[in-house]
Amino acid sequence: MTQQQPRICILGGGFGGLYTALRLSQLPFSKAEKPEIVLVDKRDRFLFVPLLYELITGELQTWEIAPPFVELLENTGVRFCQGTVSGIDVETKRVQLHDGPEFECDRLVLALGGETPLDMVKGAVEYAYSFRSLDDAYRLEERLRFLEAKETDKIRIAIVGAGYSGVELACKLADRLGDKGRVRLIEQGDTILRTSPEFNRESATKVLEKRQVWIDLETAVEAIGSDTISLLYKGQLDVLPVDIVLWTVGTQVSQAVRSLPLKQNQRGQLITNPTLQIIDHPDIFALGDLAECHDETGQKLPTTAQTAFQQADYTAWNIWASLCDRPLLPFRYQPLGEMMTLGIDNATLSGLGIQLDGQLAHIARRLAYLYRMPTFDHQVKVGFNWISKPIQELLKS
Repeated sequence: MTQQQPRICILGGGFGGLYTALRLSQLPFSKAEKPEIVLVDKRDRFLFVPLLYELITGELQTWEIAPPFVELLENTGVRFCQGTVSGIDVETKRVQLHDGPEFECDRLVLALGGETPLDMVKGAVEYAYSFRSLDDAYRLEERLRFLEAKETDKIRIAIVGAGYSGVELACKLADRLGDKGRVRLIEQGDTILRTSPEFNRESATKVLEKRQVWIDLETAVEAIGSDTISLLYKGQLDVLPVDIVLWTVGTQVSQAVRSLPLKQNQRGQLITNPTLQIIDHPDIFALGDLAECHDETGQKLPTTAQTAFQQADYTAWNIWASLCDRPLLPFRYQPLGEMMTLGIDNATLSGLGIQLDGQLAHIARRLAYLYRMPTFDHQVKVGFNWISKPIQELLKS
C-alpha cells in the first residue's frame, strides 16, 4: 500500500489498545514517518477493569475508572472513532465498521479483548449476569437496588467461578449487603484461586469465612432458572432459590476475530510470535485476551490486565521499529505480583518479595493502580479526589 502518511489502526480500547495508542503518540517519529493513529472502540469510555468492583460498594465513581476516550486522547494526535467492527480484511488491512467508515492501514493492531461465554449451561444466557463492562455493573446495580428496596429477609446471590473475579465479587457483595445478603461461591475445582499465590489464597479464604460466604467446591452448575440454580455435587442434584446469578467463568474471543483466516489455538486466540506479530502477517499485531502470546523464553503468558499493559509498550515500539527500519524487540514479561480487592478498604497482594493484606494492601493496591491510570492528567484528577474525599467526609461530620 502506498500513501504519503502511514496509518496505524488499533481495534479495541482496553489496556492493550489504548496504552499502545498513547505510547505510539510519544515515540520519536520523524516528520516524514509520523503516522496517523486511529483508535477504534465500540464504547466511548476506557474502563480500568480491575477497579470495576469498587462501583458495587460505591467506593469509586464511574468517572474515576472510566474516563472518556476523547478526554484521554486530547492533545495526543490520536484519532478516536467509536464504532463496532463488522469486517476485517487481513490481506489488504482494511477495517469496516458497522454503519461507519472503512479504514485502510499500514499497520493493524488487534486488541478487541474477550467476552464472558454465557452459553455454557442451560438458562445462563437468559438469567445470569456477566461482570466485565460498565453496562454489566449498571445492570447489577439496578437489580441490587430493586432487591434492597423489597422487604425480603435475604438477598440470595450465587457466583459461579472462584477465580479472581468471583472471589472479588463475593467479598464486595458480602460487604455491601451485610446481614441481608447470602452469598454463595460455586467452584467446579477443589480449591478457590487455583493459580493464585498461596498467601493471597489464604487471605481470601479468611475474608470469605469471616463474611460467611458459602463456598461450594467440586460443584457443577447444571442449569439456571429465573429464580433458581441447579447444582450437581458428587452425583446429587440440588435446586436452590436464588435472586442473582453472576457468571465469571471463562473467556472467549469475539466472533469477528474467530472468523479471521489467521492461525488460532483451540480457544480461538490468535497466535503471535514473541514480537507480538501475527504468524505470517508481520504488519498485524495482536495483544491482550485475544492473543496467545509467548515471551522470548517460550513461556505462555496469562491473559491479564498486567500482561496487556506490558504488551502495549512492546507493540508500540515494534510498530515504530517496523516503520522506521529498526530491529524489533521480543516481548519480555515481568511478573510484578498479584493484587486483589477483598471487600471495602481491604485487599491482598503478593509479589516482588512483598506480602500484604488488610488495609495496608488496600492502600498499596490503590497507589499501584493510580500509577497505571492512562494519562498524567487523569492520575492527578483521581489522586486529588482520593486524597480530598476523607477530608470532605471529616468536615461533614
